[in-house]
Amino acid sequence: MKKTLLASVAAVAMLAVGAAQADTLKKIKDSGSVTMGVRESSGALSYTLGDGKYTGYHVEICDKVLSDVRKQLGLSSLSVKYQPVTSQNRIPLVQNGTVDIECGSTTNNATRQKDVSFAVTTFVEEVRIAVKANSGITKIGDLNGRSVATTTGTTSVQTLRKNERATGVDFKEVFGKDHADSFLLLESGRADAFVMDGSLLAGLIAKSKNPADYKIVGEVLSVEPIAIMMRKDDPAFKTAVDNSIKAMIKSGEIAKLYDKWLMQPIPPANAKVGLPMSDNLKAALANPNDNPAEAYVKK
Repeated sequence: MKKTLLASVAAVAMLAVGAAQADTLKKIKDSGSVTMGVRESSGALSYTLGDGKYTGYHVEICDKVLSDVRKQLGLSSLSVKYQPVTSQNRIPLVQNGTVDIECGSTTNNATRQKDVSFAVTTFVEEVRIAVKANSGITKIGDLNGRSVATTTGTTSVQTLRKNERATGVDFKEVFGKDHADSFLLLESGRADAFVMDGSLLAGLIAKSKNPADYKIVGEVLSVEPIAIMMRKDDPAFKTAVDNSIKAMIKSGEIAKLYDKWLMQPIPPANAKVGLPMSDNLKAALANPNDNPAEAYVKK
């Protein structure tokens, strides 16, 4: 009887936790606040200006989404709290309810869809290789015997290893705790290359002391949809987020934000990423969807 009672209490507790986590709109309405997951150094998509201030393409999209959610819930005000996340902890912090909406640079793939939900795609990334301009590295084969930096918790080096052109290429992995740290490994000579999303590489190079010292080389390693992340099994919140983004796409606001953050000078250094919108992103905006990266693999 005691065991049965304990089991019942545990089951009820688990259900209560699940319900609390799965009803984000109620949580936001009851508390009058929402927690946005942000990145410290995810290129123009999400980064810090210091003093607890965060900005970027995805941060601004999320600000608009949360403004629409506030209106939908009939709230006169909404307190938005920023929670810095890393590649390692972003999914657990969304799953456990610490973060309500993650607005960084997360790839939507089939594996992650088992644990979290993604909004419709708002960026499509091409994974590339950044090197020092005088390195002599121009392609994957040139990485043989070299050190390659990547950020802990990301998929980029796995992508590199799976590339057919990497067959027989033996390189050493070195890990940065975040993208800025990984770039520092390249900058300081502790890594010969940094494999990451092209926009992040372009942004980090643009903000470096001497941008001309670096270049992005080699083949496109993979095409990956990047999207805003939420808890799984919360259809009402996902619908609210998706509807807001679709309205921004239809009005042309997403295109304007893309131009603002990826084509124009951005703070704090007024450096320009200079990354025109890809055909893959144009297609995703023409037909809004939450398809995972696997859908972008050429058959």
